[in-house]
Amino acid sequence: LSSSSAASDVYKRQAKKDADVLLKVPGGSVLAHHKHTSPERIVLLSGEMTVRYDGQQPVRLRPGTYAYGPAGLAHTATCFSKHSCVLFIAFIEPVDAIPVAH
Repeated sequence: LSSSSAASDVYKRQAKKDADVLLKVPGGSVLAHHKHTSPERIVLLSGEMTVRYDGQQPVRLRPGTYAYGPAGLAHTATCFSKHSCVLFIAFIEPVDAIPVAH
């Protein structure tokens, strides 16, 4: 994930199953193309974001909206707000973020 987000540090600390994560992504940031070994369930708490799962239509998130990402499905995300996007993400397996080349 991009060095401009706190994501990499958060992921390193989440080594247990059933991990819940609060992720803060700076406004205007793009999270690099990646995948997870666990499904992810996302609720956007603040900001506006688009998540693009490979082979699917982009999902536009506004506060209170939900997105589901199947395990192993690569994706990117863009926080297009002026202010940070804050997400609640629930994982079944330990949290990881595996970089995927385009």
